[in-house]
Amino acid sequence: MEGLSENNLRTDLFNYHLPVELIAQQPASPRDSSRLLVIDRSRKDFFKTVFGAMLNWLEPGDVLVINDTKVMKARLFAQKPTGGKTEIFLLHPLEAGRWEGLLKPHPKEGVLLLGDGMRVQVKEKTERNTFVLQFPTPEAALAAMEKWGRTPLPPYIKEPLADQDRYQTVLARTEGSSAAPTAALHFTAELLQKLQEKGVKVVNFTLHMGVGSFRPIKTTYVADHDLPPEFYHLPEETVTTVRQAKRQGGRVVACGTDAVRALESAALQDFRPGPGRTGLFIKPGYRFQLVDRLITNLHLPCSSHLVLVSAFASRELVLQAYAYAVREKFHFLSFGDATLVI
Repeated sequence: MEGLSENNLRTDLFNYHLPVELIAQQPASPRDSSRLLVIDRSRKDFFKTVFGAMLNWLEPGDVLVINDTKVMKARLFAQKPTGGKTEIFLLHPLEAGRWEGLLKPHPKEGVLLLGDGMRVQVKEKTERNTFVLQFPTPEAALAAMEKWGRTPLPPYIKEPLADQDRYQTVLARTEGSSAAPTAALHFTAELLQKLQEKGVKVVNFTLHMGVGSFRPIKTTYVADHDLPPEFYHLPEETVTTVRQAKRQGGRVVACGTDAVRALESAALQDFRPGPGRTGLFIKPGYRFQLVDRLITNLHLPCSSHLVLVSAFASRELVLQAYAYAVREKFHFLSFGDATLVI
């Protein structure tokens, strides 16, 4: 790409102008009524349709891989011993009742109080600008989220969400994410059923989303960006179905950049079922092992998600398509419209 390697790609090459009014504040209703930007890599072209037309782009023998993670009620409101307020955003568990999380504002005291007086100790600040929080017991954090937690929304969504389930996918069942796998928000149960009736295999995996992958890249060079690792689990049925499809000429359709990272990470390790850990940062120049098509949303400028999409298509084509999406007033980010890269 333009004579550049993965190691000297400048971050500003992935910048574009995103008008703030195009950042979606509410999800489409019904889910599959959102618009779809189709990017055709072979024709170097793009055009618009609706997400419900996905049936036209998947064929019998294809495999659609979707994340079944469920967003935790990870937002908690705490009180300092001095009476001040702090918001806790839990990211993921560590061990022995410890969690990594974000705090706003950053407290100076070492103790925060929840609900009926549950004490949470602020142990240390990490190099990622997060905090290690100690709950009284390993079960206490889960109990606190159940009693007092709220479903978190991305900071660019300013409007309240009347139905909290709209930030969950129709397949959400394995709780553990601090953010939704937003590409899957567009699917309805009816659309998935129609795809299966057509002969498309729909399989699941679990990758609990963290907020780290959503942060814009701040470094001058893309390769210097720290992409936090995430844990995933691939069921045996999913691995078997994907292998069979590849043998028989079917295409693997990844729903979301999370699906791409899980599948490609597993492929680099002989593609076996079970748990795994991915720190894979996919940049232009990467050679894809499994994924043939990609469903995703429209992403922030200079984000790791946009870099991944540019690796799957090309930076030039993707940015041309994004400019078209801006002109056509597509909605962007978590509750926005979708993209299909073929």
